[in-house]
Amino acid sequence: MENYEDLQPKEVFKWFRKISDIPRCSGNEKEVSDFLVDFARERDLQVVQDEEFNVIIKKSATLGYEDSPGVIIQGHMDMVCEKTSDSNHDFEKDPIQWEVEGDYLYAVDTSLGGDNGIAVAYGLALLDDDSIEHPDLEVLITTNEETGMDGANAIKAKDLDGDILLNLDAEVEGVFLASCSGGANSFVSFEKEFTDYEGHILDLDISGLLGGHSGMEIHKQRGNSIKILGRLLYGIGREMDYKIIDLQAGSKHNAIPNKGSVKVWVEDLDKAKEILNQNIDDIKKELIISDKDLEINYKTGNDKGRSYTEELSERLTRFMMIVPDGVRTMSLEIEGLVESSCNEGVILNDEDNITFMASVRSNISSLRDHQLREIEIIADLLDAKSWVEKEHPAWEFEADSPVRDLALEVYADLFNEKAEIGAEHCSLETGLLNVIKPGMDILSYGPDLIDVHSVNEHLSIKSAERVWEFTKALLKEIK
Repeated sequence: MENYEDLQPKEVFKWFRKISDIPRCSGNEKEVSDFLVDFARERDLQVVQDEEFNVIIKKSATLGYEDSPGVIIQGHMDMVCEKTSDSNHDFEKDPIQWEVEGDYLYAVDTSLGGDNGIAVAYGLALLDDDSIEHPDLEVLITTNEETGMDGANAIKAKDLDGDILLNLDAEVEGVFLASCSGGANSFVSFEKEFTDYEGHILDLDISGLLGGHSGMEIHKQRGNSIKILGRLLYGIGREMDYKIIDLQAGSKHNAIPNKGSVKVWVEDLDKAKEILNQNIDDIKKELIISDKDLEINYKTGNDKGRSYTEELSERLTRFMMIVPDGVRTMSLEIEGLVESSCNEGVILNDEDNITFMASVRSNISSLRDHQLREIEIIADLLDAKSWVEKEHPAWEFEADSPVRDLALEVYADLFNEKAEIGAEHCSLETGLLNVIKPGMDILSYGPDLIDVHSVNEHLSIKSAERVWEFTKALLKEIK
């Protein structure tokens, strides 16, 4: 789309269009980072660019706001890059193409990058307009948010002056977020031990599960292929000897695994089929609401070759059976909020080890740590190695938040509508930034974004305009 200047607010979509012309997949942010630095220098604004290519641009308060608390506007410059199977788009060099359908802005055959390019556009629009009233302003744009928050983790407290943090990475207008989960990736690894097998085999495949995001959709109680595989193997193992030949499941730690497979030698094929059929019927009945298209199919045969030992097969099965999965606790402060969860997401195989990777989340950091210790104990009992990577803290709910109270008032006055206070069971950079610079008053909000991280991602144009007007009005009232 070439006539982006027809979209309202023009001053926001102007900058969203400019950054959409620059490749900015996670891990490839230098060019857009340099663009932000050039933007600041052209306007004689103070700018910091660090070794992770995070950018902080500072603008002094307007007249009458010199003694007001400073405000940090925060978002991330990277995007999740997805495209249709028949698209020729090259994310290393091609600009994102736009198309408008009614109130919504889409990309052509790719993800839009509204998450979180719209926050960058708001920040640049604020910095570019000298008519907007505001306190001391810092626009903090981080890198690599989508793949581990490495950018936010590198921010230095000495580079931030603001007392209020406005994170613009929320996706539902009119819902002000006051908490988000912290998380970590948990790994449990079993050293492979081999033996020979000969005789009856079962080759089993799971498909048709809905899966979904392990933060946003964990409460929907959808089936997890790893847990199902463990249950089926345990049913067989209660009645006979068995050896796992191959075990596969999942693709991403933060996605509920929707498929999996196992190839297994069994001592008594007829009995194993009887056990499988009963367990498959039970599981399909249990998941008829959440996963009505679940398919569990198996083939039988005779073969010989190399398998895992019976002892290792049993340890793997027991781990899959007992490792925590799904919703663990619900919040008593925020109605409907999943407070803690664990998603056993991927089975990783290499020549020497088979490793389970899980996404552990909680809106209370101590409960995140408690879950990690539970998995550590299970691994120890089953003679497996365990470790944790990419820990990031929760942004815990604060009962007292002046900026949240002010935002509710401003939103109601501006639109004659009541906004809601919410929380997310997925991770924002607010948790890390709150640790890096303690004591900030934090709020997260944004315009309506739908189907982010997909080729169907789209942004409500009217909502983007409303959030722009709200942001200017909120800054005007911070005195």
